[in-house]
This record gives sequence, C-alpha cells and structure tokens, in this order.
Amino acid sequence: MGSERRVCQRVDFESGIGVHIMAIDGTWRRECAMKDVSASGVLLIIKDSIAGLDIREFFLLLSSTGLAYRRCQMVRLNGNQIAARFLKPEVKKKPGRIRLPI
Repeated sequence: MGSERRVCQRVDFESGIGVHIMAIDGTWRRECAMKDVSASGVLLIIKDSIAGLDIREFFLLLSSTGLAYRRCQMVRLNGNQIAARFLKPEVKKKPGRIRLPI
C-alpha cells in the first residue's frame, strides 16, 4: 500500500467537473474533467488525445470565458489522467522609494 504524500485535503467530484486545459502559448486546447482538486493541485481526466503536445506546463481554464484560470505544472501522467500542481503567480514588486534618515 502506497503512502499518502498529499499535504492539502482534496475535494473529490464523483462525475468530474467540465474544464479545459490550454497551452501556455495558446496553440492548443483540450476538454477534460476535473476529478479532484486541492489548494495545491488537481487531477484531470483528458477526453481527447494529448499525443505530441507539450503538457509540462499549461493553463487550467475553470470558466468558459477563460477569466478563471490557474497555471499548472504536470506532476504525473497516467494514460488519460494528469496530476498537476498549481504554480504561484510571480509577484512583481513596485520600485520603492528610498528613505533617507532625517
């Protein structure tokens, strides 16, 4: 029996939630079902072939308009299932003012 390595608790969806994955550069898009999700990652079941596609990083589109999305990195590929972790968005720091002692 394998040991459980998940840190965050997952929410399972019995029949899956309809979502899409899309290439970082927007060149491809595939329909899939979100089987489970947590604060740190997701398990997806891909409905179409992903042969020949670079799926190391992709966008998980959670809405039909694309306004709700997460950037993901593939952790494991098993047949038509992809386990991925969410990547944190880069925070761009605004240049701060230099404070001089008075």
